Amino acid sequence: MIKVLFVCMGNICRSPSAEGVFNKLLTEERLHDRFSIDSAGTHAYHINEAPDLRSQKAAKERGIDLSKLRARKVIMGDFEDYDHLLAMDEDNLAIMREACPEEHQHKLKLFLDYAPHVKVREVPDPYYGGTYGFENVLDLIEEASAGFLASLRASGEI
Repeated sequence: MIKVLFVCMGNICRSPSAEGVFNKLLTEERLHDRFSIDSAGTHAYHINEAPDLRSQKAAKERGIDLSKLRARKVIMGDFEDYDHLLAMDEDNLAIMREACPEEHQHKLKLFLDYAPHVKVREVPDPYYGGTYGFENVLDLIEEASAGFLASLRASGEI
């Protein structure tokens, strides 16, 4: 079982969207039973809240239901439990690097490293923006999800 944790700041926009997109991709590829997928935030702003309604709406338009997800904060056990902890941006990656024990540092990556052809290195936080921001986030996440899955295949993990 490959365990993947997607991480952003509050766990209500980007990381639950990544969780939903990657789960959909795994279902389409008939690989869902080989993975355990979750998302979390580096901050405890929205614990137990559903994803932002704008994230839910944008995802639903792409056939992804985020409504059952609930926000949680990254905990120390996540660094040991997960095989891949994928940050949406440099700030959240830095927060994880600071908290993560040395023996698990290799598990931390910037999610868009798996989409080297896109022009940005971070998934931007759409929280204070308009509808376009949520669509852009999903576009970037779809690209990185495909790249991440390809990377897992290339490495022999699946």
